[in-house]
Amino acid sequence: MAKQYETVIGLEVHVELATKTKIFCGCSTEFGGAPNTHICPVCTGMPGSLPVLNKQVVEYAMAIGLALNCEITRLFKFDRKNYFYPDNPQNYQISQLYLPIARNGCIVIESGSGKKKVRIHEMHMEEDAGKLIHDEWDDTSLVDYNRSGVPLVEIVSEPDMRSADEVISYLEKLRMIIQYLGASDCKLQEGSMRADVNLSVRETGADKLGTRTEMKNLNSFKAIARAIEGERTRQIELLEAGKQVVQETRRWDDNKEHSYAMRSKEDAQDYRYFPEPDLVPIVISDEWIAGIKAKQPELRTEKLERYQKEFDIPQYDAEIITESKKMADIFEAAAAVCGKPKKVSNWLMVETLRLLKENNMEPEDIRFSPENLAKLVNLTEAGTINSSVAKEVFGKIFEENIDPEVYVEENGLKTVNDEGALKAVIDKVIEANPKSAEDYKNGKEKAIGFLVGQTMKAMKGKADPGLIHELLRGSLD
Repeated sequence: MAKQYETVIGLEVHVELATKTKIFCGCSTEFGGAPNTHICPVCTGMPGSLPVLNKQVVEYAMAIGLALNCEITRLFKFDRKNYFYPDNPQNYQISQLYLPIARNGCIVIESGSGKKKVRIHEMHMEEDAGKLIHDEWDDTSLVDYNRSGVPLVEIVSEPDMRSADEVISYLEKLRMIIQYLGASDCKLQEGSMRADVNLSVRETGADKLGTRTEMKNLNSFKAIARAIEGERTRQIELLEAGKQVVQETRRWDDNKEHSYAMRSKEDAQDYRYFPEPDLVPIVISDEWIAGIKAKQPELRTEKLERYQKEFDIPQYDAEIITESKKMADIFEAAAAVCGKPKKVSNWLMVETLRLLKENNMEPEDIRFSPENLAKLVNLTEAGTINSSVAKEVFGKIFEENIDPEVYVEENGLKTVNDEGALKAVIDKVIEANPKSAEDYKNGKEKAIGFLVGQTMKAMKGKADPGLIHELLRGSLD
């Protein structure tokens, strides 16, 4: 009988915090600047420059720690992690090993295998390194230090996950909590959320953990799922062939769907950690923690509960809308303006999700304002525009955030409700389509649908189909 194997997975998740400036200096953290324009002597490791801790980094870290049910460390300090990479200008990284900001947390995830508690071993603050850009044409490597010194938290889970499905559920829950806190945008494609996967396999039922590998270079949930499956298969094949799994760091190539070894896995002693001499230890008071707790926003669980009581929308809609803080904010603001939460929910659930999917966008990429969505709802509900025109106008709102009232006026899209003008058009349509008119009179109900369509076409879509239907019946009967 073939051996059965169990996959054991723990994650190290790096999250860039949403501060305006870096962790130890006043340089901008904005993404996408020209290379080496957001730098200074501190974040490029110049001799004699001294770090100064950004208070907002600590407050974001505390907020995340509390939301992840962690214990906040009352006296924390920073440590120096020594290593040489070309994108690490000081040849060390200021991080936390001995007294991290938060420890012993957990979150509950839901996946195909049901609900599960994933424990969080610890979370620490640290500075990011720069970025290497490899130019294959010139066969050179260039370094951009803009990212050097950008504040990170690293959230280290216990090895509690057993499948790619559970890993994705954990990451989605983590991302949602941090986005709700406003502590990071967690955009994987921009690197503001990055996950390293620690994975090992063991025979089902075994107590002892197998030898783990760490996989890097994972910048999408799909890549993470493929990497887990690829590494699981690779390790099982090694064990089946009587070989040993080597503890190492591996780089995942998503195009080739293959990982390759980068370096043997270092242990803490390899980094020669020692207390950071240029930063003092920080004491966190009860008052400081109470202040952070008081500022914690309403998270998804509470929002879902409130939506059921406050807004008359289906539970399914509420669950989809609250999955994204951006979507939930738009929903609440638009509903407050127009007073029609169910109609706002319909636009978000149908047209918004359709356009996001078509454009390969995330809800966080939505650019339209709640006010413009509310105006569209009001125009439609008042009968100023019909549903097909409303869809056209929403397409423009989604693309360019146009003011729908101005757009409808400038493009002459208001519904024509003048019965006299409509009757004149209807008479022409009946005259041009005598067979359909005759079919209707002979009891073929479907024929009137064709005539409604022809009238709408003649009106260039700017009429109320219900009113046309009514007037057509009057004329034909």
